[in-house]
Amino acid sequence: MKLLVLDGNSILNRAFYGIKLLSTKAGEFTNGIYGFLTMFKKLCDETEPDAVAVAFDRKAPTFRHKAYAGYKANRKGMPPELAQQLPVLQELLTLMGYRIVSCEGWEADDILGTLAAACEQRGDACVIATGDRDSLQLVSGGTTVRLATTKFGQPQVTVYDEAKIKEEYGVTPHQMIDLKAIQGDASDCIPGVAGIGPKGAGELIQKYGSVSYLYDHLEELELKPAVRAKLEKSKENALLSYDLGTIRRDAPIDTEVPHYVKEAGEPQKASALMVQLELFSLLEKFGLSETALPAPEGAPASERPQVRDCPDGAPVLARLEDAGEAYFYGDWDKDGTLRSLVFSHGGELFRVTPDDAFLRAFFRSREVKKYAHDVKPLHRKALALGCKVENVAMDTALAGYLLNPSASGYDVKRLAAEYGVSQTDFEEAELNAGAAMPGLCRALSWAIDENEQRELLQNIEIPLAYVLAQMEHVGFYVDKGSIEAYGRELEQQAQALHDSIIEQVGYSFNINSPKQLGEALFDKLGLPHGKKTKSGWSTNADVLEELRYLNPVVDEVLRYRTVAKLKSTYCDGLVKVIGPDGRIHSSFNQTETRTGRISSTEPNLQNIPVRTPIGRELRKFFAAETGVLADADYSQIELRVLAHVADDAVLQEDFREGRDIHASTAARVFRMPQEMVTGEMRSRAKAVNFGIVYGIGAFSLSKDIGVSRREADEYIKEYLKNYSGVDSYMKRVAEEAREKGYVETMFGRRRYLPELKSTNFNMRAFGERVARNMPIQGAAADIIKIAMIRVSDRLEREGLQAKLILQVHDELIVECPGEEAEQVKALLTEEMEQAVSLSVPMVAEANSGRTWYDAKG
Repeated sequence: MKLLVLDGNSILNRAFYGIKLLSTKAGEFTNGIYGFLTMFKKLCDETEPDAVAVAFDRKAPTFRHKAYAGYKANRKGMPPELAQQLPVLQELLTLMGYRIVSCEGWEADDILGTLAAACEQRGDACVIATGDRDSLQLVSGGTTVRLATTKFGQPQVTVYDEAKIKEEYGVTPHQMIDLKAIQGDASDCIPGVAGIGPKGAGELIQKYGSVSYLYDHLEELELKPAVRAKLEKSKENALLSYDLGTIRRDAPIDTEVPHYVKEAGEPQKASALMVQLELFSLLEKFGLSETALPAPEGAPASERPQVRDCPDGAPVLARLEDAGEAYFYGDWDKDGTLRSLVFSHGGELFRVTPDDAFLRAFFRSREVKKYAHDVKPLHRKALALGCKVENVAMDTALAGYLLNPSASGYDVKRLAAEYGVSQTDFEEAELNAGAAMPGLCRALSWAIDENEQRELLQNIEIPLAYVLAQMEHVGFYVDKGSIEAYGRELEQQAQALHDSIIEQVGYSFNINSPKQLGEALFDKLGLPHGKKTKSGWSTNADVLEELRYLNPVVDEVLRYRTVAKLKSTYCDGLVKVIGPDGRIHSSFNQTETRTGRISSTEPNLQNIPVRTPIGRELRKFFAAETGVLADADYSQIELRVLAHVADDAVLQEDFREGRDIHASTAARVFRMPQEMVTGEMRSRAKAVNFGIVYGIGAFSLSKDIGVSRREADEYIKEYLKNYSGVDSYMKRVAEEAREKGYVETMFGRRRYLPELKSTNFNMRAFGERVARNMPIQGAAADIIKIAMIRVSDRLEREGLQAKLILQVHDELIVECPGEEAEQVKALLTEEMEQAVSLSVPMVAEANSGRTWYDAKG
């Protein structure tokens, strides 16, 4: 047999510190549990054990503590975020059928050693998984150690056998105890021999074999006088350290290996606990399923519905129209083809193979309330058929997002598990999803109402799905020939910069290699540098920016990087995604960000660089195919939201009077008449204004505007003194978030903040920053969404040919015939400014032009 033995505390500890703090919506921390289980699954897959034991320490002192009072005396207790995960993990492992082993007065290491000895006596194989190198002493012909670590949130394992230990340490596994006896172990407060470190200890043990041999022959061995003196002085500590560092192999535990074969456990309870912990990605990995979950209390036992395959959807549509509602799930191919619609109706499932005639009739039907999952692709399909999906009553993906904006996904299976909806066990995933839709819609609808987010869902998110689908459908025209020509021009610029850099450095090297670039700049040219790592000197943008004026080659390196990125990422990248119609059809995601902002992918049109003249050139290639682009931008939307939600009288007055907000702020912060404010003062005040919205601290502000931390701190304090409403808001919103566990926008959009419960100062400070800025950023995102809906509705209502084609942060772009330009600009301005009523005026500025570059003015 093969026994896998895990050092539970060690692996949990590694997982907790190796993965960013994760929590459920309810605030239960889960990063340690998630990391442990991910590592556990990796170990099981790689070793395929016949039996598993998970060893844990107990709180009571062990025989080592009794032998030496200083043993592990410097160990801090578990942080609360980790301590609360330990019993939950143990419960979950037990429910999954794994056996937990612990023993009063003994450490987990001793349990590992005892079970390894039992395997050796039986002739079984033993695999020890731990994050602690102490267990390397247990390696033998039949026992290997897998040293577990977590890197960038991913489990890493190094396998140690006898050969590996010899290669790395130059000793046998058992001699690892002797090494520790001499070099000591600061983490466990094992003293060792004062003044002899790992290198010296290694040389002594490799030469003389053991601590006992050293001390038995101390007088006759050829040792340097200083080494001999150190050994003599620390003899008692060395022998004590040997005893403390020796893993015992006789702990009073069950050593019958067959008793550790995984049992059936309680899969229903294990599934329920996994769901409670929101560890949905791990359910199937451990052979658990949402279908194993018990039905919610009081819910009727669900029967497996009968499935009817319907090549002709007309009879189904007639039934749906009679009922006035349709609960359904769309099954899509990876290429975007709609394979089927699965309707749950009257206790049966109807899988309809959708032809265009059925889809048009179903989509257009105003008599049927549509309860769907992820309605945006359905809108795109409808647009391709020349119609619109009418009367959408629920989108479970959008509802799930509003209820838990930090979740990793919003598929039906996960949502049904999260909200306790019974699931069927059909082999076809679309049937399970379709069957779950009625119960899921009811559960999410109740939760939405409980959170008072009905208006946010019905009046913003669901209507927005249609607007985004329309933007995706229409796309943005791109002048392919011109962008290709610009790419060739950038390639020439990059080559010229490359040649100049090589000439100045004096030898040929790969500029794109950080290591080779670091050697060129810091070793060859002797520029100031930071700390050297295994991969060489850091050459990131921040480092090079500080050196830009010390040597002209640094400026050329930065320019080379900019030009090369524009060429590869934007010119080459954009050309690849231009469709047969000459347009780029980006995808807009409603459920990606935690603040409610829309994101853009394939390609990300919201990320077209605009800060440099060379980047802004790209906007010249985005154009109206015929006619013009009308472009409207909100003016300082986040500051206006801040003035409103903070109810700051001074900030509100500045906006109502139409003052230059940054100059006005500068005048107050620097305590001088506004006419005496310089451009630099205004620039610094602008950084403070926007920094306040993002919860900026003195350190970050000092770096942004190039002043000392003390000056930056004074600017922030002076700002808050002048804008007392903002100051009160910042304090109040953080305190309310601590009490509630979340913050919300003026429209009811929430973000849960478990970070505020953390005992880690940096984590708590992050939570406080988010608490202050999310209601501002989130409200701004909601406002632009409302504006998009209003603009799209009005363009349609007034029968204009114009179409909304892009949203970038606070900017909307409409493509329209030239004769509609003035009407569209006025419409854009009006709808954006009237999207919401605040205590300060909303201001939008509209321009038009043939290209995006021209329309920006």
